[in-house]
Amino acid sequence: MIWEVFRQAKTGEYHTHCGNVHAPDREMAKQFAAIQHGRRKPTNSLWVVPREEIGEIGSDEVAFGGTTDKSYRWATAYNTTGTDAREVVESEDEQATAEKQRGDD
Repeated sequence: MIWEVFRQAKTGEYHTHCGNVHAPDREMAKQFAAIQHGRRKPTNSLWVVPREEIGEIGSDEVAFGGTTDKSYRWATAYNTTGTDAREVVESEDEQATAEKQRGDD
């Protein structure tokens, strides 16, 4: 039987999938998980779950993320025209002038 193993590095962090173990029962799976996945990196706890008990919901079953377009949250959604905003140019000029006055060039 295959058991999936999830590891938590520190208290309060999320458990992340770190691999699997082959074992005939839960107790052996926990022992194998501790040996194979718990001692290589700092580990706070391990979850050991039978593979067939893990369920999946795919995007063909449910629309994830809603239908609202929120692409404005990502910088890659913006098209640049090649011209900087006037305030940015003025700020950069002021910074360059201040650096010259201090002798930082």
